[in-house]
Amino acid sequence: MTTVSQNRPTAVAPRLGRGSAPHKAKRDWTGWKFIGPFMLIFAFVLIAPVVYSIYLSFFKDQLVGGNSFVGFANYIQVLGDSKFWESLGRVSIFLVVQVPIMLLLALFAALAIDSARLHFPAFFRISIFLPYAVPAVVATLMWGFMYGVRFGLVANINDFFGISLPDPLSNSWVLASIGNIVTWEFVGYNMLLFYAALRVIPTDLYEAAELDGANHLRIIRNIKLPALRPAIVIGTIFSIIGSFQLFNEPNILKPLAKNTIVTSFTPNMYAYNLSFSGQQYNYAATIAIIMGVATAVIALVVQNRGSRKEV
Repeated sequence: MTTVSQNRPTAVAPRLGRGSAPHKAKRDWTGWKFIGPFMLIFAFVLIAPVVYSIYLSFFKDQLVGGNSFVGFANYIQVLGDSKFWESLGRVSIFLVVQVPIMLLLALFAALAIDSARLHFPAFFRISIFLPYAVPAVVATLMWGFMYGVRFGLVANINDFFGISLPDPLSNSWVLASIGNIVTWEFVGYNMLLFYAALRVIPTDLYEAAELDGANHLRIIRNIKLPALRPAIVIGTIFSIIGSFQLFNEPNILKPLAKNTIVTSFTPNMYAYNLSFSGQQYNYAATIAIIMGVATAVIALVVQNRGSRKEV
């Protein structure tokens, strides 16, 4: 009996040479090469100072024992510091009063320019935005000299009309005067933020509203304001952060109002003077950390409430 063998293909395993290993995919580091420099700068400029400030806040320079670890003693001391609470209350009043006024003015300006009813809208847009381009130091000095009751604009008005206007840098008016400077500086920035949000609204919505017989006020209420909500939230968050960081304007006006603007006028001024004048670096770092946490919490609450969609 003869058997016939069938030729069947057989899988032949590839032979690996001596010392050879299975091929592994190489890790692609191209992305890290692009973001690596930024991450290094970010860590050096932002993360490292914050970590170092937290480290300093747990120590205290004492006459006996030198710089020693004190735990949360500095934080407990800040919570009982009347100067800190006075300065925090001052910037809180500033925030509650100045921020809504500034944002309303910016919103009105953006809506007016976007309405296409103004002649020369580009001129108004540049004119309102121009104060933002002026450095804060220059703007504060300019307004400070105008506030002067002995040599400035207020003094000239008093002499010309024979009246006695209130001193803008007195204890009763200094916070409003600083608020006027900050509003003058940042209305243009927020106006441009709102105006940019208005320009991306589809024109189809306006055309549909006009066909339905909606007037200009209804278009603003039902189309423009809902579309501006994210921009308003961003402007509010930036303004809250700026209010708690208030430093330049009162610090520059201090020589003109020595009896009104004290070293603890704002929390930032208080921390600055404690650090550079009083050599209390640990206590100043503690105040900075508390203000940073408080600002972040308030900004987060505003963001969450502002981004919540209406049902």
